[in-house]
Amino acid sequence: MRLNEFYNPEDDQGVQIKATDVRKPRLTLEELNKLRKIREIKKAEDIEHEKFVRTMYTQPAGDAGPAL
Repeated sequence: MRLNEFYNPEDDQGVQIKATDVRKPRLTLEELNKLRKIREIKKAEDIEHEKFVRTMYTQPAGDAGPAL
């Protein structure tokens, strides 16, 4: 899963801040749930990327180094 799967352009139009608004908007349970899901997906992607990088840069077991 990628983060852009949760993006919906219609949601961007819903809340528009005016110059007279002074207070911060309250987050709904739906928004909090989306944020939690995004955070979990990002954490899973980071773990997967870390495993990939670790295997990419690991020294081969049989080699003692480059032959000069």
